[in-house]
Amino acid sequence: MKPAFELLPDGIRLHLRVTPNAGLDRIDGFETRDDGTTVLRVRVKAVPDKGKANAAVIALVGKALGVPKSAITLISGDTARLKTLHVSGTPDDLAAALAKLG
Repeated sequence: MKPAFELLPDGIRLHLRVTPNAGLDRIDGFETRDDGTTVLRVRVKAVPDKGKANAAVIALVGKALGVPKSAITLISGDTARLKTLHVSGTPDDLAAALAKLG
């Protein structure tokens, strides 16, 4: 089983499943997918057009983890629902903040 996040020396790598064009911005918690991977479910009101949904996801995750948007980088999944983010910061503090979301 693959976890939803991995601790790195300079932060965490976070795996998401994003639903754009949703009724509201919210984090639904962790979900184990059919292939055994775990992801953090995120819904955003923004439409998937010209990066608007990605920007909304980064803002929502940043607020939830208590980090500035500038500390979050989209690593993969620019146009996909499955995305991977790198969040810069203290790995243990970020993991603790993520645990509260689940």
